[in-house]
Amino acid sequence: MGTFKIIYLTGLGIGSIIRVIYTKSRRSNTGGQTRRESVFVFLFMIVWGVSQILALLYCVSNRLSFADYLLPIWLQWIGACLYAVSIVLLWRSHADLRHNWSAILQIKQNHSLIKSGVYKYIRHPMYAAHLLWSLAQALLLANWLAGPLALVAMIGFVSLRVPCEEQLMLERFGKEYREYKRHTGSLFPRFID
Repeated sequence: MGTFKIIYLTGLGIGSIIRVIYTKSRRSNTGGQTRRESVFVFLFMIVWGVSQILALLYCVSNRLSFADYLLPIWLQWIGACLYAVSIVLLWRSHADLRHNWSAILQIKQNHSLIKSGVYKYIRHPMYAAHLLWSLAQALLLANWLAGPLALVAMIGFVSLRVPCEEQLMLERFGKEYREYKRHTGSLFPRFID
């Protein structure tokens, strides 16, 4: 098993632990408003999940080697750095969001607008983390099935999910959210106010 496969598997383990910890902590805050999502959001989520299974298969076997491509080592190391940043951002966004996090589009009963921590700079750091993760995966795992498929799926998912989430937040927090939007970027920090 190569260095970049080990890096990927290590990050997958850490990212999974982060999700498990924060998924358990969110169950205590139920109720509120839930928004139905497009079937395409679920399809992109399924494709992303499949891409993670393919990545795991690629790392532990040679079954997908027919779809390998060549990448310069320096580009794979950039992927490793992006992967580390994505995992830290994933953890930080969960930690800052605390009990407000939900895997579905939902405003919880005691939902509050988080504007501190990483949310001081961007409104959707968890989606940014997943986009970085997917880009890193494409650079770490030089295989058409195990690498870029995740990025394609995540771009589709985020492009559909973010506008729906923004609308839900505007409905719940109104003027406060509009003001928050003026000072923050959606997926990347806004440097000019």
